[in-house]
Order: sequence, then C-alpha cells, then structure tokens
Amino acid sequence: MNTMSSGIHPSHPQRRRGRLQLLLIVAVVLGPMLLASAMYRFGFWVPESRSYDGVLIATGEGRDALGITAPVTSEPRWELLVTAPHGCAEACQDLVYLARQINIGLAREAGRAGHALAVGAALEHAYEQRLTREYPQLKRYTLDPAVYDANAALPSGAQLWIVDPHGNLVLRYDEHAKGKAILDDLKHLLKISQIG
Repeated sequence: MNTMSSGIHPSHPQRRRGRLQLLLIVAVVLGPMLLASAMYRFGFWVPESRSYDGVLIATGEGRDALGITAPVTSEPRWELLVTAPHGCAEACQDLVYLARQINIGLAREAGRAGHALAVGAALEHAYEQRLTREYPQLKRYTLDPAVYDANAALPSGAQLWIVDPHGNLVLRYDEHAKGKAILDDLKHLLKISQIG
C-alpha cells in the first residue's frame, strides 16, 4: 500500500523540480513576448537606422491626396509617379527620365512596375511630342493643383513617388534623389511584396 501512494503523490523534491520545469517552460514561451512588448511600448533596443532612402509615407494616403485622378486598371502594378503641380520644368523632366531608367533597371522585375506623370498644367508642345515618341509606356494622369497646394505637408516642385499596386503612396523623393537609391528601395519593396 505504501508503494502505491508514493507513485501517486511525488515526494517534496520531485514536486519542486516539476514546478521549476513548469516555470521554465512558461518563461521560455512568455519571456520573448513580454520583452518584445516592452521594447515596442518603451522604445528601447529599437534600431535607429532605416533601410530606405526616401521619405516614408506611412499614413496610408493614396494618389487622391495629391489631387490625382487615376483610372482603375485591371492589372495593378507598382508605380514610379512623377508629380509636378505647376508644370513640368527641367527638374520634372529629369525625374520622368529617371523613373523610366529605374523601371528599365528592374530587369526581369520590370513587368511588376510602371512609370507615370501627373501634371497640373499643360505640357509644352515639344515635350508632349517627345513623351509620346520616347516614353510610350508612360501613363499620364491629371493633377489638381488646388488639392495639391491645399495639403501643407506636400513639398512644392517636382517629386517622385513610389506607389503600391493599391494606389497608396509609399515613399517620396525630391528632384535631387539618386537613381541607384530609388532603384534599391523599389527592388526591396518588390522583394518583400506579395502584390503587384
């Protein structure tokens, strides 16, 4: 009878060891979650560096926030969008060229992205003809300068934007941006993206 009760009721050292094992299992499972929550909440051990070169647009705004009316396409793709609310001067033209070169630089991924131009004023006739001749895949959108100018957070002048396939603004670059940096950012987005 005594042998049966000792098998059912473990001795005091066995009970202590069992509790210790249970606490270790709980600590291994809950510890990383608690640490990650504390890191997020209090902002410690969070890296200060970033892996992109443009200005991140993390507000979920779409093209319409810029005053752009774009048709819904049957095949959504990533887009290099050049905006010029007050006409396409030299800086804008340089960004249009850069957007095309970046699209070409994507090589086998080029089909997942496109390039577009949205201007708020009529283009010069010579430049319009040049775009038709040299940029046959360039999409063109209309841009409402009043809507663009009403948003105080938007910079003036020509800008290049990376737009996701849902039409959300992701990154913004000014006219001084380097093509290699933009290409690297877009390649990174295409690599991690399951859409477009």
